[in-house]
Amino acid sequence: MKKQYKTYQETEQYLQHVVSQHPNLFKLQSIGTTHEQREIMLITASFDVEKAESKPALLYTGTIHAREWIGNELAVKFIEYIVDNHEYNPELINILSRNTLYMVPCLNPDGFEYSMKHFSFWRKNRRLNHDGTYGVDLNRNFSVGFPGSKNTSSNVYSGPQSFSEPETQAIKQFVDSHQNITIALDYHSQGNVFFPAHKFNHEAEHEGTDLNMLCANMARKIYKVTGRKYGIHRGKPPTNLIGGSGREYYYSRGILATVVEVGTRNIPDYMQNMTQSINENIPAVQYALGEAINYSTHAPKRVTELNILKIESKSATLTWTYEEDEDIYFEIYRNTKNKQACTESNLVGITHAQEFTDIELDSGTMYFYYIRAVHRLSNIKSPFATKIRLKTLLDHNEFSRVLFPGKSKVGYVGQYTGEQNRQHFGHNSLFIGINQSKGICTGVLEFSLDNIPENAVIKFARASLYPMNRVAAKIEQFGDWSISFLEQDNVADITNFEDIEQAESIETLGQTVPSDALTQGIWSHWTFSAHECRILESNLAKRSVLFRIDGPKTLPLGRDSQMMQFDIGYGKFGGGIHYRPHLEVIYTVPETEVVLSPTRLCSLSKEGIVENKLLSGFSENDGKTYGYIEFNLYSLPNPEETVITEAFICLQNKNTPPSDRDICFNLEFVDINAISYADIRNRTNIEYVGYEATTQDLVRKQKQYFIFDKYSQLTLEEKHESNEAAAFVIRATSESESYAKLIDWHEAGHKNEVKLVVKYIKRRKKPTAAVTELKASNENGRMKLTWANPPTKAFVGTYVVRNRFRPPRSPYDGVKLYAGSDNYTYDSFGSSKISKYYAAFSYDDVPNYSEPQVIHYEAHQSTAEKPSN
Repeated sequence: MKKQYKTYQETEQYLQHVVSQHPNLFKLQSIGTTHEQREIMLITASFDVEKAESKPALLYTGTIHAREWIGNELAVKFIEYIVDNHEYNPELINILSRNTLYMVPCLNPDGFEYSMKHFSFWRKNRRLNHDGTYGVDLNRNFSVGFPGSKNTSSNVYSGPQSFSEPETQAIKQFVDSHQNITIALDYHSQGNVFFPAHKFNHEAEHEGTDLNMLCANMARKIYKVTGRKYGIHRGKPPTNLIGGSGREYYYSRGILATVVEVGTRNIPDYMQNMTQSINENIPAVQYALGEAINYSTHAPKRVTELNILKIESKSATLTWTYEEDEDIYFEIYRNTKNKQACTESNLVGITHAQEFTDIELDSGTMYFYYIRAVHRLSNIKSPFATKIRLKTLLDHNEFSRVLFPGKSKVGYVGQYTGEQNRQHFGHNSLFIGINQSKGICTGVLEFSLDNIPENAVIKFARASLYPMNRVAAKIEQFGDWSISFLEQDNVADITNFEDIEQAESIETLGQTVPSDALTQGIWSHWTFSAHECRILESNLAKRSVLFRIDGPKTLPLGRDSQMMQFDIGYGKFGGGIHYRPHLEVIYTVPETEVVLSPTRLCSLSKEGIVENKLLSGFSENDGKTYGYIEFNLYSLPNPEETVITEAFICLQNKNTPPSDRDICFNLEFVDINAISYADIRNRTNIEYVGYEATTQDLVRKQKQYFIFDKYSQLTLEEKHESNEAAAFVIRATSESESYAKLIDWHEAGHKNEVKLVVKYIKRRKKPTAAVTELKASNENGRMKLTWANPPTKAFVGTYVVRNRFRPPRSPYDGVKLYAGSDNYTYDSFGSSKISKYYAAFSYDDVPNYSEPQVIHYEAHQSTAEKPSN
């Protein structure tokens, strides 16, 4: 027995002592009796504990699995923490004033004692089964999803019927009789991961955002203590989800419930690992306890009608409706990764309005938005609105591609698995690391670059993998995982272990991921540096790029595994298209330069218009002289596919003004019909091009560049699109106009001839027409979607997305179902029993996305009925 761990009897004695010392803070009760007649102890903690049931509550359960001692030990240490801090810690004082803690340190006392004294790997309780075997897995004995295994010898035997065991009956009766419970934490080991509750489907739920944020914020508290990252994973496709757990039963009662899997061993070294696990989880449990009131009847209502109003390349606008209340304001949080915490560091807006524009965003970037209402007097917060996910538009000169490896180009090779390595490609998972049976296992990813031009300039690239399971990574703080470019010319066979292992690594992407930072259920991203983008560019001529994923290659004495599992989207255990490894690339292409000469230039003064002379300044006869320039833009290509990336007008002065005179010269757009002196002199709408040139500039250098800013570039594009000439005036300004000085800017055929230089790329500016005839039908319980693609050359594909709560305004606001050129797809994981919205967006080769075609599927309709629009 590990001497540092408390036995169940020691735990019970400690709790009795605590209650005797702090009777106003704690209350201890038995909620039931086990097969071996042990009392199942529950301790209640709250200020003025006799009124505990009137406050929102957190339910903590631990060690429902006998060998997972962390649950009991953390419970004891958290009670110690309350004892030591309840008088002085202002945050804890506020939490215990508003909330109640119900804590069952050990829900399986018989199994726990058996594990400590006889067989440490014991998992179940100690029921004597009808065939002489012992034990039921209590976490498979609840009613939701029951039955599970019927094999009495199995570690996951679910029992003869749901709630057949005194332990599960006891917690059920307690939960059913305590409506004030809003959050439930069930502590287990191992995995360093949160498993939020589910409803045996892969449909989104309002509470899904709450669950992920509860876990993400707890994970942030953990990270602040030890730097360890916990994953968040709601499970695999519905057919593979576990049933009969307490988590799902609590969730069915309207309680936010999650399992917390701690550490990498069931019974770790106490001083080295268990102590770390306890210290990092105490602030996490405290945070969850403080959130109980925010999911109670005391909390403001959830924002339910949150929508995307507008998306630009650098901004996004959200809107929502909410009952008018002067005491309510809204907190808006923004993340760049899914399942990230919502804390002060990413709180981007506080407003009483029901619209918010987020600015200074990066183009072509995914953002996740979360909103909750807050009562300004009580500071009680509402549950979260369902998450908004959007991607900002690409910048004017950008293209993007998301590349996926083909089935035969993604897999892993094992040191000891020989010919089986060929079967590891396009099947189920990537196993990366080392274990005793497979030896060293290395991942392989090969991406085709056929959809990216050979001359592309890579502005951004990011490789992404979905961590599916980290249970076999059993050693804390040991080993790291990395992705590296391989010199593919020397790899004869990507399914051969020796070829991959011995291949030359050109560069390792970014930072390696240490074992403590491995997560489950949260995408892992490797963002390319500028140097790594150049390496990717060097592979464009080869039309493919090859990566190797490495993990640890040795094991400490006595250890059998340090293996990480990543999803590839294929096979029985794959999560589908959402979870395939991918390479996201944003690029531009080299510019084409055209030099335009003016089609007209003249000087305008009170005395009239002088053609073919370009003068500006102050004349002797009371007034300004303006220079006028006009350029024909016909030589530029098709305006629908021409994006101006840079433009400037080059002027060179033939004469120089006195250096003691403070004169500025501005270049300005003008309307084509405004070429009289009076019109130019009296106009009020002035659009400057670039910066002014001062007297000192003209003295210092003869050549002046008036560089177009973004607004001027767009104006030039508008002129091009409307088949108008671009016209400009050169205007002089000075504090005093009492002296005469004219600058001559042009001499045809000489070095100071006026030029408009335009740089552009060919890129579509507008999306194609939307798809039509979007329909949904139920085919034997599976949803089929059909549509008609737009009959245009520019059409590349259709992007189909599902959203349960709102009509998607962005192709990323929901669950991706399909992207490609077909005119149908299936919603394989969605439930036909749940109403939802489907949206289809057509896209071109940029891609620009069309306005969505949206259909609302009503769950009650028969397969013969047409869905409502």
